Amino acid sequence: MKNVTEKIVNERIKTDLKTSDFYYDLPEELIAQFPSEERDGCRLMTVDRQSGEIRGGIFRDIIDMLDPRDILVVNSSKVIPARLIGKTDKTGSEIELLLLKSEGDTVWETLTRPGKRAKVGASFSFGESLSATVTDILEGGNRRVKFEYDKNKYKNIYEALDDIGNMPLPPYITKKLENKNDYQTVYAKTDGSAAAPTAGLHFTTELIERIKAKGVGFAEVTLHVGLGTFRPVKVDNIEDHLMHGESFFITDEVAEEINRRRANGGRIIAVGTTSCRVLESASDEFGIVHPMSAETSIFIYPGYKFKATDALITNFHLPESTLLMLVSALASKDMIMKAYEKAVGEKYRFFSFGDCMLIQ
Repeated sequence: MKNVTEKIVNERIKTDLKTSDFYYDLPEELIAQFPSEERDGCRLMTVDRQSGEIRGGIFRDIIDMLDPRDILVVNSSKVIPARLIGKTDKTGSEIELLLLKSEGDTVWETLTRPGKRAKVGASFSFGESLSATVTDILEGGNRRVKFEYDKNKYKNIYEALDDIGNMPLPPYITKKLENKNDYQTVYAKTDGSAAAPTAGLHFTTELIERIKAKGVGFAEVTLHVGLGTFRPVKVDNIEDHLMHGESFFITDEVAEEINRRRANGGRIIAVGTTSCRVLESASDEFGIVHPMSAETSIFIYPGYKFKATDALITNFHLPESTLLMLVSALASKDMIMKAYEKAVGEKYRFFSFGDCMLIQ
């Protein structure tokens, strides 16, 4: 597998579209606060890019829309319980740390609240077995911290987080999560995400086995989702938005299988915008996917020409978000906004725990 140290970015496409062109009215009651009772029992809206047809269904029936030559590409990154609530060692005041990016087992870039309590040298305790000290203040105000944990109790920082930390739910989910696994895909393997690749939450182990039994490929890539995925676009001109970077990797075997399937007439179907960003970052101008480990800051919005993504399974995204811009690039802005208007009218459930869309 080729190691790439530089960030992968795409050239910004000139566009007359403004951020406000991706606004839509969403009643608050349509924001899903809990997952569906059955993961694969949520609603599925299918958007046909060629005909413009929009139809409804149930997610588990997606198997009927798959050809045995197709391949699903999923993101197997695992969400870590990255939100820590503790106390400052100096005054005992409450402090909250949100782990954003690992720089080694014990060194992390974090978002710290309140920031005034997180000066260089400040130390915090999260119970008796985990503590942290601020070593640097980074550009943008994030803090670099060094953790210490009880090595007699935990093998690594991830075990400590699993015991002490809380799931970093998006700000629009206000209800307490009773089961940590509800915010985790059934195929999650590699620790590192600060948010779930939520399109994958709809898959069950049983549905995956049925899909494989049909002959459809099921490939795992990894992109560690950062909180930048929720960062609002604050500029009027889309092309001026500063896109966050996220680390990813795709193995030789996975790249080879994806390319083989497509060469044999199958579709590459990205499960989620994160898998889509991996595919588009790791492919060349001919649509050939290459194995690599890198960081991507690719920003996809209307006008972008997809190289390796033929179809996309995705949730319903926030107004004026980069994710809504990405799905609008795959179909068209008008088609997607029409689909969203229909979803609101028919009371689909929105965002992380909401219903699903297939764009094909």
